Amino acid sequence: MDYLDSLIDACEIEMVKRAYPIKDSFQHITSIPGISSLSAIIIISEIGIDMTQFESDKQLVSWAGLSPANNESAGKKKSVRISKAGQYLKPLLVQCALSAIKSKDSYFYKKYHSIKKRRGHKKAIIAIARMILVSIYHMILTGEIFNPSDYETFMNPNPKKSLNFTVESALFFLQQSGFDISLIQANS
Repeated sequence: MDYLDSLIDACEIEMVKRAYPIKDSFQHITSIPGISSLSAIIIISEIGIDMTQFESDKQLVSWAGLSPANNESAGKKKSVRISKAGQYLKPLLVQCALSAIKSKDSYFYKKYHSIKKRRGHKKAIIAIARMILVSIYHMILTGEIFNPSDYETFMNPNPKKSLNFTVESALFFLQQSGFDISLIQANS
C-alpha cells in the first residue's frame, strides 16, 4: 500500500508540474466551494481553457453529460435521465458537488436542500454539479470571481428592511389613507 501511495503522490506531483503554465486558470476556479487544486487541474484538462469552443454554458453542460433529457410526448413526461457522456468529468463534478454541500450555511448546501425536498438526493447532486460547471464556464470565459446572481437573496431570504419614515412621509400616508391630518398639523 505504501508503494502504491508513493506512486499516486508521484503522479499528483507530475500533474501539478505540467499544469504550472496555466496555474492562473485552475487557481481561479478553486474559489468555488468543493473544488480542490487537484480537482481544478483535472477539470481544466478535460474542458480546456478556451471556452469559445462551446457556444454557451448549456452546450458545455450537455457535453459533460449533466443536462437532463427532455422526453415529453402528448403532455406526458417520460424519462429525464442524464446522458452517459462525460465519463471522466461527470464523476469528478459529482464528487466536487458532494464536497460542496458538506459545509453548512454555504450557498450550495442551501441550494442542495431546497432541490432535495422536491427531487431527491441524486437529482439534487446532479443539479449542484451542473451549477458548479456553469460557474466554471463563466469564470474561465470572463475571468470573474465566483458570485452567483441569487447569492444574497438565497443566503438571506428575509432581509430586515430599515424603515426610514420622515414626518412628511407619515403625514402623506395618513392623508392617502383617508385621515384628516389638519388636526395633527394644528397640534404640532
